[in-house]
Amino acid sequence: MTHSFHPTILREYDIRGIIGETLGPDDARAIGRGFATLLRRAGGKKVAIGYDGRISSPMLEHALCEGLTASGCDVVKVGLGPTPMLYYAEASAEDVHGGVQITGSHNPPNYNGFKMVFQGRPFFGADILKLGEMADAGDWLDGSGTVERRDILDEYVKRLLRPIVDLGPEGRDRLSALRIGWDAGNGAAGPAIEALVAQLPGEHFTLFTEVDGNFPNHHPDPTEEKNLADLRALVAEKNLDFGLAFDGDGDRIGAIDGEGRVIWGDQLLMIYAEDLLKIVPGATIIADVKASRALFDSVAANGGQPMMWKTGHSLIKSKMKETGAPLAGEMSGHVFFAHEYYGYDDALYAGVRLLVASARLGRSVTELRGAMPAMINTPELRFQVDESRKFAVIDEVKARLEGSEDRVDATDGVRVTGEDGWWLLRASNTQDVLVARAESDSQAGLDRLMEQIDSQLAQSGLERGPQAGH
Repeated sequence: MTHSFHPTILREYDIRGIIGETLGPDDARAIGRGFATLLRRAGGKKVAIGYDGRISSPMLEHALCEGLTASGCDVVKVGLGPTPMLYYAEASAEDVHGGVQITGSHNPPNYNGFKMVFQGRPFFGADILKLGEMADAGDWLDGSGTVERRDILDEYVKRLLRPIVDLGPEGRDRLSALRIGWDAGNGAAGPAIEALVAQLPGEHFTLFTEVDGNFPNHHPDPTEEKNLADLRALVAEKNLDFGLAFDGDGDRIGAIDGEGRVIWGDQLLMIYAEDLLKIVPGATIIADVKASRALFDSVAANGGQPMMWKTGHSLIKSKMKETGAPLAGEMSGHVFFAHEYYGYDDALYAGVRLLVASARLGRSVTELRGAMPAMINTPELRFQVDESRKFAVIDEVKARLEGSEDRVDATDGVRVTGEDGWWLLRASNTQDVLVARAESDSQAGLDRLMEQIDSQLAQSGLERGPQAGH
């Protein structure tokens, strides 16, 4: 027996497709068979599986479970919940050797997919391509695994609360005065957020915690400012200290301060890093190539070792393990705490750590946001390019910049730093798009940086043109 996947669904960091068009139960079954086979060959046996709130998720969970057990793995079902709850199930239980979360993350309702962890490490890139090769060849072990159900929500929430417990009475007193908003966006994190805020000090106001795979209120992607409008309105109406927002599967965080300003992913990392470097002096803090110069400067000013790395949650997690970094983050709102946690991206834990950082630093989140340098930057600019050209264009730009007076960093694409600030051009690993971003101290400087990007694109026969979506 063999199976062929649609060529578009095996991505760099996960598996993702459109239900009924490119992804269905037969794919889930084949993923289960391949994953179970690889795990058994590596000496593992038991896999935790969870799913998000999309309409198609229970169907895919059923088929995935069939595939895993048919290739001899035992399955632990943790049910509906955020992706980090599944990661927790895998990381905290000694008898569990791998995990699969069925989730479409922040994609439209008709999408779904799979995020995987394999013996405590990210499962991505070549691992995912291997599942395709195995399916084509029918290279699967046979067996008959067992299925059990574990309700771990309460245990997971208790683990999220540990930083509050560790703060001590004085810190908890500071937190008891806080008033905070939480917007779950009808995503899978809703029930966990309700359970969490019921046990947190302070006063808490929640939005859209009912799980609904149609996302009737707004799309669950906190990196787009329009999706933060409801949270911003709540913060203003109730005069809250700050507000937190979550993506569809709870692994990315967004925030609004008490004055209604967005606190972007790299700015949140500045707060986390300032707090952490008081506890772990000199630590390495990793951020992706899209992050503000202000973040790298802030880490250095607080005695840390800033490291710029490639975009992509699996790539960042792998680099953290390699370097022993206690903290990392991405512009997209993925935040990874290995300090007193497991090193995976958990937006609920990041939310708790923001409360704790504010208490330990003795400053409000609004004060911390207000103290940051006022950089002028573009959002992430994405534009379509033919798949066959996207990496070639980056190579052409690199070649043209050889010998340039500006500093060129080729960690992931090209990040060019000069007098006006910096600009970035990189190829997306998951779509046929190029991604650009620029940052300066002034609007005139930003305009000049954008001219440099446009000039490089033109020399490669492209123009910035229409923006592509996620």
